Amino acid sequence: MKNLTLLFLLSVWLFGCKSEPEQSNSQVINQDAIQRLDATLKAFVEDSIVAGASALIYEKGEEVYFNAFGNADREAGTPMDRNTIATIYSMTKPITGTTLMSLYEKGAFRLEDSLAKYLPEFSNMKVAILDEEGNRQLTPANRPISVADITRHTAGFSSRGDLGLDTLSGQADLLNMENSLADMAAALSNLPLGYQPGTRWEYGISVDVQARLTEVLAEKAFADYMRETVLEPLNMNETGYYVPEDKRDRVAAIYYKTDTSLTRVPDEMVHTINYEKWPMTPGGWGLKATIDDYMRFAQMLVNEGTYNGNTILKPETVRLMATNHLPAVEDSLWLPSKGQVGFGIDFAVRTEAPKSADENNGVVGEFFWDGAASTLFWVDPVNELTAVLFVQVFPYQGQVHKQFRDAVYGPIVLGQEK
Repeated sequence: MKNLTLLFLLSVWLFGCKSEPEQSNSQVINQDAIQRLDATLKAFVEDSIVAGASALIYEKGEEVYFNAFGNADREAGTPMDRNTIATIYSMTKPITGTTLMSLYEKGAFRLEDSLAKYLPEFSNMKVAILDEEGNRQLTPANRPISVADITRHTAGFSSRGDLGLDTLSGQADLLNMENSLADMAAALSNLPLGYQPGTRWEYGISVDVQARLTEVLAEKAFADYMRETVLEPLNMNETGYYVPEDKRDRVAAIYYKTDTSLTRVPDEMVHTINYEKWPMTPGGWGLKATIDDYMRFAQMLVNEGTYNGNTILKPETVRLMATNHLPAVEDSLWLPSKGQVGFGIDFAVRTEAPKSADENNGVVGEFFWDGAASTLFWVDPVNELTAVLFVQVFPYQGQVHKQFRDAVYGPIVLGQEK
């Protein structure tokens, strides 16, 4: 714990001491960029990569681009539009992190605190290992899971198949919609970890634990506290877990892409969570939103915590969230597929410029995340630019993000900062 404390104190000190990112005087979204963006989004639809696509970009506080192509619901003939309600999946996570960090600002917890200080069920965790015969054995965790661990996916929670943890997690049915967040945390705490805390980045259920921690600290249901603290002050009135019946004609269908076609995923598989009120309100997924709603959230972040006169977080808290906290972690699995990035508090953080033209385009210092249906947003402090891309397609389409980023910034020129 001493080392963890020193790491966070050092990261805060370094961020506080370094100069503000140098601002760009050139406009990113010029007429050439607009033409690239229109052509790219239109091609996504024409090439049957997605049924519909919309994108919204702000630069220096002004809207500089919006357009939409194709259909939100191909079968109903409903066009993709500005008021389309999209399923954002893991783009829920940064909203959850922001909600939790509002309590950090109130002194409710420290990042280096043991998670068990607030959620005692996570005391005395065990880590699964394989013995010489290949049998699963349990060994005590080297140190407690910290709050920092659940903000950066280093708690050790895992579904490793070689340890049989995928089977155990499936049997526990952690995110069953009939469960509460308290039920989820209790069941999760009874499962062994796949790694020692703090040693490996593995994306997963940590943000749902953040949601449980939030409601314990706030002494209020997570969804209610999130709405009061983040959604309502930002006027994100179209964002939430539950979609009323009178808005459901604006909910986008989700499609599954094969090599030759797009097939609609049955609505009951992807919308049931939002068409009934369930005990489970996941921190890691589950929200639906319009593109303007999510842009308000992104604008709050690029403004270092304030939007339209409402302060959600202090500037130093946003900076802390947008600082890479992973240098001490041994392995970050597939995170490098996002580019030259580390991970902060519920965001990937770009640490270096692209090293190849095949990488995702972007600017050092940007922070971002995406969703399982291939949605994407990012905050670029250097250019004071925020971008939100809405598509609704499985499986995750990495090339969509690559092409969209190239349309925004232009083709990657190695060795040249944007």
